Amino acid sequence: MACAPARTDQEAGEAGRVITFHTGALIALERRKERAIKVYRAAKAMKEVIATPSVTIAEWWRGRTDHRDTIIGGIMVEPVHPELSKLAGLALASVPRATAIDAIVMAFAATRGAVVYTSDVDDLRALTRFFPGVRVLSI
Repeated sequence: MACAPARTDQEAGEAGRVITFHTGALIALERRKERAIKVYRAAKAMKEVIATPSVTIAEWWRGRTDHRDTIIGGIMVEPVHPELSKLAGLALASVPRATAIDAIVMAFAATRGAVVYTSDVDDLRALTRFFPGVRVLSI
C-alpha cells in the first residue's frame, strides 16, 4: 500500500476534515487489513487529513520497518501540547479505567475532526461521555 505524503498544518486547514487514527488503526494498516486500507484510501481521495497524536507512535512502534515508515509518511503526526494533555487529564478523572493514550487520542479528535478510527471501540466509546461530539468508528 502506497501512502500519500503527510500534510503540513497549513494544508490540513485548507483540506477537508481531519480523521484521527488511534493505535489500532495504525496496526491495522501495518497488517494490511482491508477495512483500514479502504478508510485510508477513501480519506485521501476526499482530501481528508489522517492525523494522530505522537503518543500513538510510542504505543505502536516496536521497531523500525519500511512499512511503518511508509505509514508514518502518509499521516500527520502531531506533538501533544500541554493544553491537550490537560484536557485528556480531565477526561481521565471523569472516566474510570480509561488510559492516558486513549484520553489523549479522544482529546485530539475533539479538537480536530471529531472522528476516530480504532480497533479498541469499547474503550474509546466510554470516553465519549466526556467527548460527546467525537464519533468512534471501528477499523
